[in-house]
Amino acid sequence: MSETAGYMRFFPYDQPYENQREAMDRIHNALTRGQNVLFEGACGTGKTLSSLVPALEVAREQDKTVVITTNVHQQMRQFVAEARAITREERIRAVVFKGKSSMCHIDVGYEECQALRDNTRAVVDTEDDKRQLERRQRELLAESQDGDGGAADARSAVMDELENLDERLEELEEQNVCDYYRNNLTEETDDFFGWLFEDVRTPEEIYEYADSQQLCGYELLKEGLEGVDLVVCNYHHLLDSTIRQQFFRWLGRDPEDVIVVFDEAHNVEDAAREHATRTCSERTFDSALDELADTDDPRAEDAGNALSAFHRALVETYEGTFGFGDREAIGENWTDISIANENRRDDLTLEFLQRYSGRGIDDDLEAAMELGQELDEQYEEAYREGETATRTECQTLQAAAFVSAWLDEGTAEGLYPVVAVTRDAGTDEVYGRAELYSCLPRQVTGRLFEEVSSTVLMSATLQPFDVTESVLGLEEPITMAYGLQFPEDRRRTYAVETPPLFASDRDDPDVQETVTETIHDAVRITPGNTLAFFPNYGEAERYADRLERRSEKTVYLDEPGTPVEELRQRFVADDGAVLCTSLWGTLAEGVSFDGDDATTVLGVGVPYPHLDDRAEAVQEAYDAAFEGTETGWRYAVEIPTVRKTRQALGRVIRSPEDVGVRALLDRRYSRSAKPDLGRYSVNSTFPHEEREELLDIDPEKLKFAMLNFYGDHDAYDGDPPAP
Repeated sequence: MSETAGYMRFFPYDQPYENQREAMDRIHNALTRGQNVLFEGACGTGKTLSSLVPALEVAREQDKTVVITTNVHQQMRQFVAEARAITREERIRAVVFKGKSSMCHIDVGYEECQALRDNTRAVVDTEDDKRQLERRQRELLAESQDGDGGAADARSAVMDELENLDERLEELEEQNVCDYYRNNLTEETDDFFGWLFEDVRTPEEIYEYADSQQLCGYELLKEGLEGVDLVVCNYHHLLDSTIRQQFFRWLGRDPEDVIVVFDEAHNVEDAAREHATRTCSERTFDSALDELADTDDPRAEDAGNALSAFHRALVETYEGTFGFGDREAIGENWTDISIANENRRDDLTLEFLQRYSGRGIDDDLEAAMELGQELDEQYEEAYREGETATRTECQTLQAAAFVSAWLDEGTAEGLYPVVAVTRDAGTDEVYGRAELYSCLPRQVTGRLFEEVSSTVLMSATLQPFDVTESVLGLEEPITMAYGLQFPEDRRRTYAVETPPLFASDRDDPDVQETVTETIHDAVRITPGNTLAFFPNYGEAERYADRLERRSEKTVYLDEPGTPVEELRQRFVADDGAVLCTSLWGTLAEGVSFDGDDATTVLGVGVPYPHLDDRAEAVQEAYDAAFEGTETGWRYAVEIPTVRKTRQALGRVIRSPEDVGVRALLDRRYSRSAKPDLGRYSVNSTFPHEEREELLDIDPEKLKFAMLNFYGDHDAYDGDPPAP
């Protein structure tokens, strides 16, 4: 396409990066034809604009809306920056959309909000009706005073209606209303929309502006969505089918009029699996049974037959697995209990069927659903009428729907039944939950890709493309991949042949000593900060302790469950420190360490996920779905693991000026070890161009190689460290 390609009106900078124009051309052509695109691009390829610019052009040509979505907060900020830059070149109407929970000024749940909206609108509509009738009453009064006898009769009827409206208003004013939403309906809001579309506003800015005007920014934002050019949102607006339908209605678009761009698309697999998974806790069943005990409806007994049997079966199922000391060992995180069986239903279902007694499970569950729906309507009405301060959710309805799904879908392809237990920190009580875990994300994503006009899935780690296609259910997408565009002589990537950190070898003192010494060498030689990623937080802590005992440099440790931003800021403000963290933590992707923030990045070990029953179930589901005995291992374990490693390596070398070393410490990464390690070698799982950059090196030679590399780039302020 020529220099004057139509989409370039949306490009906000002087010149595209190398390969960026080619990517935009190909994406524009694909979206014009309604095709899906898999786009892998390393840092520096300008993935966001490469996707967004042609998408906006096609949307303008075909009267569509572009939705760009991410599950990484930092990327959302980046999208806002790019959209603002675009609006300086070509005016677009862009909205950044977040869920109600982060936008509500009075902090109520979805059901409460819905009831408040309905009540508030009823009040405002009734007040409008009253004003119109009062106006008509005055007109009729004037006509009757002029001698019109018919006007007097009409006025009498209007006065009766006004009296009825006054009574209605008295009733409505006793109900719960939202003053913020009331102002939306009664105040002039043109200024809000004028302000909204002057620029690209963040949800935080919208919240603050609306709050200052005592308006509901969330509801106004929904009104402003219709017909916009671009929406930035979270994954759940698209991966949850119910939310997606509502979201597209707010856009005023049919699905085929929406172009979707998924950022960090390597995360779509897990996110889709999470959205498809159903859970119901023991406490929901407790509440449901209390709810049924409080009603005298004759259906309560039948409903209780089914729900109490499932409740008792759930408790008995997990209690029956506890040996000596197991209950005391349960912590505050959910712990899975295996209940699946090879050739028969799961243990929970079998326990339920044994414990159930009644006139029929299907009939009892139908009674529970019908009663639950009626109770839910009663709760809705009570909240509307102001009889309750909060909108009660019907636990019977939730429990009955879950048990029905458990029985009907528990043996369906790709669903895996699980029981898990946890401990309540406040009461010290151990309780459980049942879960239908979804193993096949394409059951969610496949429908989405069929519905919308086209999609671009972009990430630095989407390859191998055939696996992404299969797992997500894409039909013949256009694929493209661009590696690092920065000068190759400013980086080195090593596969260091330290002993493989198999779980069985991690406690070996000789292995630990070799790995520690290699890390210490790398940190000591690095002219600046070093990032060190480990297979889990436990290994990160182990080697942080060992480094502290022998390194003169500051050692920072990222620990699970603690905020990382303050730690990251302290680390990047340092010079010559090392930060130890998990490859499965939040610092491994979506967080940049630009310039001098970090110079060397180490990936220590191969970060296979914990291979529990769920992971085995996913492997088996993939084996069955894609017909291969090794497919499950490759699709569900090996490829996601290497993607994690590649994401971690991408934390450094963020610009053409950066100089840095990326080192993978484990023989499984090396080319030379492939014949010895068989399936445990991961070298061939890397894309070809990245394999070509991986240089095999012995652990004791790493320090010399790094010293020479950094010395060649004058990276040391003073004398280089002694090797």
